[in-house]
Amino acid sequence: MEKIELKAVNTIRNLSVDAVEKANSGHPGMPMGAAPMAYTLWSRFLKGSAEKPNWFDRDRFVLSAGHGSMLLYSLLHLFGYDLSMEEIKNFRQLGSKTPGHPEYGHTVGVETTTGPLGQGISTAVGMALAEKRLAAEFNTDDFNIVDHFTYVIVGDGDMMEGISSEAASLAGHLQLGKLIVLYDDNQITIEGSTDLAFTEDVSKRFEAYGWEVITVKDGNSITEIEKAIKEAKYNTNKPTLIKVSTTIGYGSPNKAGKSSSHGSPLGKEEITLTKKNLVWDSYPDFYVPDDVRDLLAKIIYQKEEQRVQWEQKFNEYKKKYPDKAEKWEIWHSNTIADEFINDKELFNVKEESIATRSSSGKVMNVIAKYLPNFMGGSADVGTSTETYLKEKGDFSAENPKGNNIKFGVREHAMGAILNGMSLHGGLRVFGSTFLVFSNYMLPAIRLSALMSQPVVYVFTHDSIGIGEDGPTHQPIEHLVSLRSIPNINIFRPADANETTAAWIEALNQNDRPSALILSRQKLPVLKEVNKDAHKGGYILIKEDKELPDVILIGTGSEVSLLVEAHNKLKEDGIDTRVVSLLSWELFDEQSDEYKNEVLPPQVTKRLSCEAGSTLGWIKYVGCQGKAIGIDTFGASAPGAVLMKKYGFSVENIVKEVKNLI
Repeated sequence: MEKIELKAVNTIRNLSVDAVEKANSGHPGMPMGAAPMAYTLWSRFLKGSAEKPNWFDRDRFVLSAGHGSMLLYSLLHLFGYDLSMEEIKNFRQLGSKTPGHPEYGHTVGVETTTGPLGQGISTAVGMALAEKRLAAEFNTDDFNIVDHFTYVIVGDGDMMEGISSEAASLAGHLQLGKLIVLYDDNQITIEGSTDLAFTEDVSKRFEAYGWEVITVKDGNSITEIEKAIKEAKYNTNKPTLIKVSTTIGYGSPNKAGKSSSHGSPLGKEEITLTKKNLVWDSYPDFYVPDDVRDLLAKIIYQKEEQRVQWEQKFNEYKKKYPDKAEKWEIWHSNTIADEFINDKELFNVKEESIATRSSSGKVMNVIAKYLPNFMGGSADVGTSTETYLKEKGDFSAENPKGNNIKFGVREHAMGAILNGMSLHGGLRVFGSTFLVFSNYMLPAIRLSALMSQPVVYVFTHDSIGIGEDGPTHQPIEHLVSLRSIPNINIFRPADANETTAAWIEALNQNDRPSALILSRQKLPVLKEVNKDAHKGGYILIKEDKELPDVILIGTGSEVSLLVEAHNKLKEDGIDTRVVSLLSWELFDEQSDEYKNEVLPPQVTKRLSCEAGSTLGWIKYVGCQGKAIGIDTFGASAPGAVLMKKYGFSVENIVKEVKNLI
């Protein structure tokens, strides 16, 4: 290692140590050990632009070991991104651009939110998948417009998480050769040595997944690391894992190689010893030597030249291939064509009754006509969730132009990969499985919401109505669990027309994910559904009097039961209003005037009916109302039998309404 480059590496180490110490909180060990590999990658390989951080053909860098966030913040600051030294000094403080873990959309240059271990590497698989799909669509023999790598730094904790195995297995199967993962193999976790719980041969595991594996024995050798990355870039038939042996807390005389450097500041005395050991004791805190600044300025200039050259090439591409250039603009736009919304096929429901999963499948294939970049799949249940895009092909190593992804039985990885695809840009993405299995992917869904990514989740088999599969497959708490996540819209449509409205609203959301909760059983098509469905909640059937005696509120398959109950109660002289609450979140965003129009405050006698947990319904029915739901597990029996047993019947609704009066 040249002396000036060693100085640059030690600058990263010491900025990280100083920031953690000032905050009295954080993880200094990982940045100290991984600094050489990070510097080598950023200085010699990573395509990026401090001037235009979102330049399309940049390489993506993901710090999956997000607890080592000061490594990333140091890199961003040193390589010219808009992250000042003041922000470095405000590490982990309220309002700073340097939070405890990297947050997408909050800090410039952060490609994805990381910290929950395994999410970063799995999200990166989605980024690499998106690159491969877009390259197949837009590259020509004379123009490689899409030609970038996705680089990841992972730690031992990432390697232990199950989601990493799911995602890595799929990445190997799909031969995502432009995915390069640098494994910071320091053999330390919070509790101590990895020998306590993690003695597997990671190299053999990844070789079995279909990855190329390269070992770097000296994690401080820029020469070795550079050679390994060059080899990985040359081999684009497989993703590559570069296993780099490092020492956590490198440079600290008493804490290097120990768990004590993992998640706590080194302490003033140890920092003094560390800086002396790294020949840094003559510098003040938060110091960047001038010669390091000069070195990095040259590298920054070279990176900007790469971007300018690409933009010139892209302008030539647009002139030579105007049709492709026009398609490029469409693919990178989040707008929906008016022709789609006005397509008569969306509202031409011929069936008297149809499962909302089936009507959703029909809508999706209409969407695919207007959004050629509409891409996604299922966790091995596509025939059941009815999410297959006809005539759009299957994405594979051999056919990178397919739009249907076979995720296999990998729900959690599916969610993270969808996040990566969405973050990458150029694609509109969806994923599907049964509602009960949404639990397997909640951390990824939560990150979709946290990062404001418009991923669409399609969850079918939405209640005990699925019947004989029994309580293991019957969702109870899942709706309320999803609704409790901030910044996500949940739609549970009552029929085919509400399903269309739900899809339109989901595609209109560019700053949040959506989840469609769909039935397996057939539901009657309701003639009363109207345009107010787009507001999330609306009056489906109005009372005859000035105000109703009781307001009936429901979602999904139970709305048709409320309609029947309304008619029965009318025969008994009880005047009710039926409200369909397609999406709590959209309804809550409406004006107070509109919400009071739908749910008049003076009408306190209200009854809700939803085949799921009753938790949360008090917000709409009030203390004097009644929530019909299910707060126990289900049973194995025909769906119709179960629905009646647990109170989802016209007779029970009528009885409960009469009890209210």
